[in-house]
Amino acid sequence: MKHTSTTKRIAVGLLAAALPLTMAACGKGGSSSSTDEGGGGELTMWTHNAGNKAELGAITAIVNDYNASQSKYKVKIQAFPQDSYNQSVVAAAASKKLPCILDIDGPNVPNWAWAGYLAPLEGLDDTLSKYLPSVLGKYADKTYSYGYYDVALVMVTRKTILDKFDIRIPTTDQPWTKDEFTAALKKIKDSGEFANPLDIATSFTGEWWPYAYSPMLQSFGGDLINRDDYKSAEGVLNGPDAVAWATWFRSLVTDGLVPLKSGADPAKDFINGKTGILYNGTWTAVDTRKAFGADTLFLPVPDFGNGPKIGGGSWQWGVSQNCSDPAGAMDYMKFAAQDKYVASVARDTNNIPATDAAAAQVKGYEEGGENRIFLDYAKKFALLRPITPGYPFIATEFTKTAQDILNGADPKQALDSAVKNIDANQKSNGYFQ
Repeated sequence: MKHTSTTKRIAVGLLAAALPLTMAACGKGGSSSSTDEGGGGELTMWTHNAGNKAELGAITAIVNDYNASQSKYKVKIQAFPQDSYNQSVVAAAASKKLPCILDIDGPNVPNWAWAGYLAPLEGLDDTLSKYLPSVLGKYADKTYSYGYYDVALVMVTRKTILDKFDIRIPTTDQPWTKDEFTAALKKIKDSGEFANPLDIATSFTGEWWPYAYSPMLQSFGGDLINRDDYKSAEGVLNGPDAVAWATWFRSLVTDGLVPLKSGADPAKDFINGKTGILYNGTWTAVDTRKAFGADTLFLPVPDFGNGPKIGGGSWQWGVSQNCSDPAGAMDYMKFAAQDKYVASVARDTNNIPATDAAAAQVKGYEEGGENRIFLDYAKKFALLRPITPGYPFIATEFTKTAQDILNGADPKQALDSAVKNIDANQKSNGYFQ
């Protein structure tokens, strides 16, 4: 898959807390004229997948099955362009015109739950206990959403490249260390065969930056905020471990190991021989395998000192707080949570199935399948972005800070500034209590 479709997997970065609550945006979303959405047995569903034929088709198939399975309720889909989706949701929430069922960027679930957009899911505990933890949207000890799939960040390369430069092939149990990784990149650079020894996709925008680069910070021992109470980033985003991450992050550019600005399609650059190692998501598997076959390697991310870390959480489904027929919405949510639907959505989108039972039904994800390693990475390395309603602000602040550091800002000063801003936002919102 190209990046234009994969942004639908990793959260778009349109930050709900900061969006204007305009009636124009609400009208653009085509919301119901009633403030009591869901009456008369019709349940409206909103999705961001208007431009994503594969995923919209998979969800439509589930809805059609549900509508045919009973006569009490009918789910009706409204698909939005991704770029306007979050704005339409926020605007509709302000006027209490949300649909009964909607999809949500995983990292935004705490914010939307705190803001009163979402209702907790009831009666699904047993079913959801079998899902990957990273695909469940939780806040304040309640579950508000579930997703059908996750994705995993990987280091994509070719066996022939590593063999040529005598670089060890890392495993899940023995990933590269920081020093090994650096040495490998320098060998590739010194060969002169690749314009980019490593490409970390710095051309990507929005949620990609915290999704892709904060796990590196976390592997160094830092974090975006203290997760004990989610009150302050002091010490975790500007402490010695965080400064070490920032210094290393900048050195990738100054040492000529990564481009300051990647090309528009880093996966294509890898396929075309411009890049030695590509840091990207499992969505690259189809195209890279098509190009290189069994020579393609999807390696675990390095261990920078505190274990390998990758971002967890993708698009999920929930029920709005103002749905007039919550029993109907919950009936659909229970129906749609079956393993066969987890399998069908994961299969149609080339993503990691959210349950083991579904994985067994998706070619490549069965035991011994070529994609099974992706499920292993998701289970062992995935870390959710901070579970605080303040996350949208944190994400924006981290993105700006990481970009400044790559462009030469002093690491400690940049991180101190980010901590000051994040702490002020958390405090000004009463720590979202």
